[in-house]
Amino acid sequence: MNPFLRPVGALYQNDKTIFVVWAPEQKQLSLKILEPAVVLYPMQSDEWGYWTVTVPDLQEGTLYKYVLENGAEYPDPASRSQPRGVHGPSEIIAKDFSWTDNNWQGSLLEELVIYELHTGTFTREGNFQGMLAKLDYLKALGINAIELMPIAQFSGTRNWGYDGVFPFAIQNSYGTAHDLKSLIDAAHQRNIAVLLDVVYNHLGPEGNILKIFTPHYFTDKYHTPWGDALNFDGPYSDGVRNFFIQNVLQWLEEFHFDGLRLDAVHAINDQGAVHIMQEINETVKRLEKQTGKKKLIIIEFDLNDPRYIRPKEKGGYGLSGQWVDEFHHALHSVLTGETNGYYEDFGALSHLADAYRNTYVYNGNYSKHRKKIFGAPAENSFGQYIVFSQNHDHIGNRPLGDRLTVTLSPEALKLAAATVLLSPYVPLLFMGEEYGEKNPFQFFANYEDQNLGQKTSEGRKKEFAYFNFKEDFPDPLSEDTFQHSKLSWKYTESPGACLYAYYKHLIRFRKQHPVMQTRERDQLLVHPVSGSMITLERFTANERLLIVLNFGKRKEVFYNQTGHAYRKILDSSDVQWNGPQSVIYESVNPGQSVEVFPLSVSVFQSL
Repeated sequence: MNPFLRPVGALYQNDKTIFVVWAPEQKQLSLKILEPAVVLYPMQSDEWGYWTVTVPDLQEGTLYKYVLENGAEYPDPASRSQPRGVHGPSEIIAKDFSWTDNNWQGSLLEELVIYELHTGTFTREGNFQGMLAKLDYLKALGINAIELMPIAQFSGTRNWGYDGVFPFAIQNSYGTAHDLKSLIDAAHQRNIAVLLDVVYNHLGPEGNILKIFTPHYFTDKYHTPWGDALNFDGPYSDGVRNFFIQNVLQWLEEFHFDGLRLDAVHAINDQGAVHIMQEINETVKRLEKQTGKKKLIIIEFDLNDPRYIRPKEKGGYGLSGQWVDEFHHALHSVLTGETNGYYEDFGALSHLADAYRNTYVYNGNYSKHRKKIFGAPAENSFGQYIVFSQNHDHIGNRPLGDRLTVTLSPEALKLAAATVLLSPYVPLLFMGEEYGEKNPFQFFANYEDQNLGQKTSEGRKKEFAYFNFKEDFPDPLSEDTFQHSKLSWKYTESPGACLYAYYKHLIRFRKQHPVMQTRERDQLLVHPVSGSMITLERFTANERLLIVLNFGKRKEVFYNQTGHAYRKILDSSDVQWNGPQSVIYESVNPGQSVEVFPLSVSVFQSL
């Protein structure tokens, strides 16, 4: 039995609250209750560095801090609520909630159509209640999973969320724990899974108190671009591992989240015998058995290493799935012509064909951008990989936060949507793309520390100094930058209404057509690139789909050399989708040639 595995924080019960904090090198620690009267309670330490005290009859909403041996007072590192921000006291909250989702069993990753959103900019309200009001819209679109960008408490009132410093606490400007549980419960009633983006590779720059309780939360052995690396394998790492394992359990068990998306796992280093990813996955598997509900662990991962999602019996960590940035890079560079930065490894249509065929474009071949042979062959079914044409990173980390809507024509936007939604991979949409949202999604933040804010603003401007701005650079600290990043919700107006209907049609087709349910690698054939076209065949034992994607700016001729006859069932250039015109042919026989419109997709079904 691992003595380090235990809940942390203020564990509220009706008649008592148990306070647990890990501070292995403190010589003295006290709990300070701040209301209705100030009371100090000495805490007791065990041999593993956990300090505890049990206090009877405290009310939910009671504020408290911890007093260290030097007399300094700080919030709880495992605080579940910071109503006055990152520098204020922690708040006791209960776990009670009247759930109505007992019949909800969770979802298989391969069946999901994921919708990534940012709580603060998804609606005008910018909170969980505003999001709840949009669930019926998402269900009507065909979305069956929403993924929330990080919601852990950060400094200030606006931030992407990757600067969180209290992993257990919900950002106070988004709403309460009750609000979040109500959202998840309502989503489950609509058969919509809810995923949460969490950050276990670093903490934010303001309000990070973990190292005050013990510096061993972090390590100098590894480094990240965003902050001190967390210590998952060095001395004292057992308490660090427990801290984040308990965080996983809080979200999946107490809040009924269906899965977690772990940010930048390539920045999580662990040379121990049992990798922290493996331990997290084993913990989640035990939770699945206890609850009878499916839980997912999805990673963002930049190393093209299949070990993380390889089954444990084959030497892997057994995680559920992985984001595939290379699919995005290949698609983006073909559509926009951009080949700067990490796009320099892409730009040819063959790269996108490789992304369809092999998942990893770089799987043991030379990467010019990385200046080395990179990656290993992908394994497992297509249903373990998440792909997208846009997400928060690849929009928000552009100088102006501009979406593809600003860059591409309506025909190219429809082609981009089909490239993702007709693939055998798990598709992810970024909020607003389904109707062609034109408002940007820019980088924004605000801090109580003005010096930190100034450094952030100056650093952002310096990062993009090469860009010749015609207008003022969007200041990440400006309220206007945040407000401009909110969705307009113009999905009932032209041309957004047609694009919305097109997305809705593609999603319904993806869910309902038997061939679109195939996920195995031997059920997809990617033809050699011909001109500006990629041609895919997807099939079951009884049915086939032929998908022809033309990325060129002129008509291309497709020669049917598949040996099968097909009838047309979808054409993005059709006037139904505000295209230039309908293609005159309705079927294509073996050996027949047909014209394919520029920047379009044609889908045929076998006769």
